[in-house]
Order: sequence, then C-alpha cells, then structure tokens
Amino acid sequence: MAKPQEIEEIEEKVILVGVSEQEGDDAEDSVTELAELVKTAGATVVGALIQKRETIHPGTYVGTGKVEEIAQLIAQTGATGIVCDDELSPAQLRNLESMLDTKVMDRTLIILDIFAARATTSEGKIQVELAQLKYRLSRLSGLGKTMSRLGGGIGTRGPGEKKLEIDRRLINDRIAQLNRELKEVVKHREITRAKRAKSEVPVVAIVGYTNAGKSTTMNGLLRACGKDDDKQVFEKDMLFATLDTSVRRLHFKDNKDFLISDTVGFVSHLPHQLVQAFKSTLSEAAKADLLVQVIDVSDPNYRDMIKTTEETLKEIGVENIPMIYAFNKADLTEAPYPEILGNQITYSAKDPASIEKIVELIKENIFKDDRIVTFKIPFSEGRYLDELNVRGTVLETTYEEDGTVVSANVSPELHSRLSRFETH
Repeated sequence: MAKPQEIEEIEEKVILVGVSEQEGDDAEDSVTELAELVKTAGATVVGALIQKRETIHPGTYVGTGKVEEIAQLIAQTGATGIVCDDELSPAQLRNLESMLDTKVMDRTLIILDIFAARATTSEGKIQVELAQLKYRLSRLSGLGKTMSRLGGGIGTRGPGEKKLEIDRRLINDRIAQLNRELKEVVKHREITRAKRAKSEVPVVAIVGYTNAGKSTTMNGLLRACGKDDDKQVFEKDMLFATLDTSVRRLHFKDNKDFLISDTVGFVSHLPHQLVQAFKSTLSEAAKADLLVQVIDVSDPNYRDMIKTTEETLKEIGVENIPMIYAFNKADLTEAPYPEILGNQITYSAKDPASIEKIVELIKENIFKDDRIVTFKIPFSEGRYLDELNVRGTVLETTYEEDGTVVSANVSPELHSRLSRFETH
C-alpha cells in the first residue's frame, strides 16, 4: 500500500491582480490592503497589476491581453500563484487556471484562510469551516489546480487539508452537521446572555475595522479597573488578531459596572459567507447597550473604514444602538489628544489619560439615566442597604432612630426596587 504523500511546505510567491472600473475608485487602496492580507496569510507579494476596465470580464476577470501580461510576470518573478482582489466566479477561476497554469486565488479565499489559521474557540472553528465549505461548494468544478497543485501554502488551511475529492453530498452532510453543532453553541451563548441581562449590567461592544486598535483599547479599559494581565485579550499589530469574542466585566471604584466585548474586525469586501457564519459571534454587538467604534485616524482611508464597518453592522442587523466614535492612534498624527467632542473622542489606546477619558464617555452614555436619590432604610431591612452599597454609588450616610438615611447615585432599576424607601 502506497504511503500518503507528505505535504511539502513551500514559500508562496504571489502576484496581485485588481480591476479599476471607474476613475477615483478605491482599486489601488484595495490592492494595497490585499497585500497586507496576503502577508498576514504567510505569502510574499512579488508583483501587482491593476487593469482599468469598464466592467470586470465575466470569463477571465481581466481582459485576455492582461492575462498574457500576468503570464509574463509569473515567468519573470517565479510566482507560485495569483490573488485577484474580487471574489471570482467558478468560470473565471477555471479559465484563469487553464490559461496561466498556476494556482489562482481570490480575496475571499485569502480571508477565509486567515480566519482558519486564527480561530481558537470551538465556535470560531465551526464558523470558519462552515464559511469555507459553502465557498467550496459553489466552486467544486473550478477548484482543480487551486486545491490540488499545492498541499501546503495559503488557501489550503482548515478543511482544505482534508480529502480534496470530497463530493457535493459529503460537503452538504458536513455543513448540516456543523449547523447542528453551531445551534448548540448559540443556545449556550443565549443562556449566558440571558443571565447577564438578568443581572442588569449594561453591555458595551467594541467594533471597528481590523487592526484599528480594538483589543489594545479593551486592554487599556481592563487595566483602568485593575484587571490582571491574565484577563487581558490578545493584541498584535496585524490584521484579524482577534477572531473570537471576548467578554469581560469592568467594575470601578464608584460601583459602576459594565460588560465589555471585543469583536472580530471588519474589512472591505468581507466575504458574505463569513458575515453569515459569524452572525452569532457578532450578535454580541446586536445586543449591546452601546457600541464603541474604534477607528485608526492615522490611516488616510479611515472614512471608508467607518463606512465599511457600518455597512457590515447593518448587514448583521445591528442598528439603532447608540455609538461612540473613538478615533485611535492620534499619537501618530498631529491631532491633539485626548479630546472629547460630543460622542466622539480622539485618543491613543496606549495613553492612560486617553483611556480615562473613554471610561468617562462610556459612563456618560450608559449611566445617563442614573439619578441621585435619598432613601431611608429601616434597620430591619438591612439587606437593601447592602444592595445599595454594592450596586449604587453612596454619597452620604446618616443614622436616625428609625433607620439609615442614604443619598446615592442609582440606576433606574435600583431606584424602582427601593422606591418605597425614598424620602421626599
């Protein structure tokens, strides 16, 4: 019996290919971002071509003349594949492979590959595999050389390393199984969320473009309330450093508590399969009381990044939730910081004074309905006094013959529960 062929790790060298359909579009910026994605996936960019066309060629993505130019560039650079900046149809994929005799990938495949490498929780892994299988299912006829030419390299992580000739029926069976597993995970998440809702602790979700500094901001907030290093979330200057939602509880000296969650970063042309697959993870944002959109203000394209983030949020049903616009990395610009203007803050996530200002702005938003109330609690009802000390901000306490008089800043829920003790 023949031994299975071992996967050979080879260095991927790729050429990036994009299409600019109109003057002033974002094709160049998009290809620059694609270069970062390819680098994150572990490959080296050895060339890039952008063709100006009125429309993308339905059969070959770029025109046939440009395909010949790509073939020459492959020969000159020794590239092992090309990456197109849009999602290719099965026909485009098949035709380009046939004409270029090389590995052909698209932006979607690269993003899916990065996600496959980064997912750490069972939920994250299920969601990534679901997205990869759905992508593959629609392209069974066009994935020949792309999936078989190289055992290793980008575009082949996760399910791609499994039996290549997996047929449509087996893929559908696997998708059904993953959907069942995901349903169980979502059920568990809903139970956890229901418990949190019962505790009446507000939820703040950090959202934004990938690599904007969301995890660095979250870690700054954790440090601000004295959380140990083991409570910190992973942060690194790379695309998609965070894939799995992290939820932490922040408790401050004034007895103000809120839960904060860090979500996966968005990117332009985020594959539809991933948006669908990550709906349950991103639903943390949908259930939040407040969103903090972290924006890399040092990036010249930050306005487009805001637009992408908000379009993606809308696609997953996150609408009508108050939002703070947090313009991060001000230390890399000339802008003064920290500076608050309405519901916007310019700051640096590495600066403790900036983090204090963000805490202040978050509290102003989520505790805006809190009010100062005076209660007179009989000595026999001491448990309510304990609750007031734990859940409210006690400003003044005096003792009278028939009970304890307490002036405190309280939430509407706590006020309602203790209303019979209120003094007028």
